[in-house]
Amino acid sequence: MSPGARVSPIAVDAMGGDNAPGEIVAGAVQAVRERNVPVVLVGLPQQLEEALAEHDAVGEIPIIRAEEALGMDEGALASLRRPRSSIAVACHLVRRGEAAAVVSAGSTAGVVATGRLRLRAQPGVIRPAIAVTLPTLPQPTVLIDAGATADAKPEMLVQFAHLGTAYAEVALGLRRPRVGLLTIGTEAEKGNKLARRAHELLSTAPGIHFAGNVEGHDLLTRVVDVIVTDGFTGNIALKALEGSVRYAFDQLREAIAGSRMARFGALLQRSRLRELQRRLDPETQGGAVLLGLNGTVVIAHGASRAGSIASACELAARLAAQRIVQRIGERIAAAPKPHRLW
Repeated sequence: MSPGARVSPIAVDAMGGDNAPGEIVAGAVQAVRERNVPVVLVGLPQQLEEALAEHDAVGEIPIIRAEEALGMDEGALASLRRPRSSIAVACHLVRRGEAAAVVSAGSTAGVVATGRLRLRAQPGVIRPAIAVTLPTLPQPTVLIDAGATADAKPEMLVQFAHLGTAYAEVALGLRRPRVGLLTIGTEAEKGNKLARRAHELLSTAPGIHFAGNVEGHDLLTRVVDVIVTDGFTGNIALKALEGSVRYAFDQLREAIAGSRMARFGALLQRSRLRELQRRLDPETQGGAVLLGLNGTVVIAHGASRAGSIASACELAARLAAQRIVQRIGERIAAAPKPHRLW
């Protein structure tokens, strides 16, 4: 980037999330001061100024007024009822070219609906999809869709594969990501009608390195780079995985506290245990990414605290700088056009 070049900020929905606006503002301050990511806060000015004052940051981060905020219990219809909500204004900033991307820890349904309404789908994209990274080694695995489109058609899953492939190329630096279809067996004929037809289409889809079906136990084994499924199945799989990780760590803590010898062993392995916990913590990944819109939208966990918001801002800035929207547009334009499904 040339000296003096203007960098568009990340529009942060400061009113979205269980811990808004305090933790959201704290995360924005971290993003600016520690990660050199420019941001603008969108929300109710008085509350945001009070939160900035706690970090001696009044005047350091711009504030854009929003009249309302979506509640965490509000669904997709709230995007229509609240056209001046903080997430709507943040999306509008991206649409006008005044921000590079959006970060929100608000209701996933509300963020998805508002993003679709304000940013619109990219040309040729049937439905957007949420991509998340699973903490596999040596690199993360992309799971898509994690909840944006519950009632998907087979042709949509093919597009999800294109979206996930583009994301893996940009976010993970993979040259030819392997794509797997999540179903109940590795054989081509396994699964419901959606999975079987999607398998047929993926097997011959240009530009997709399709490796076949994968099962639920493959989520963390990294047999492929991108796992494709519908939003209903993907969201259940993701939450089941998160719950399993929390349960495993709870059991591990109990085992460590069970005896003096176990505590001593844990002390010797403290650095490795901390690294394992950091890697498996979904908040350290920076959030999920809503792909397929005319703008980059990062959805942080609803219970996110400052560190997670800072990571989400950093992820959003990196994806915007690497032109994820343009990369997806190029892929969709080169792919055969599916029949209209809506």
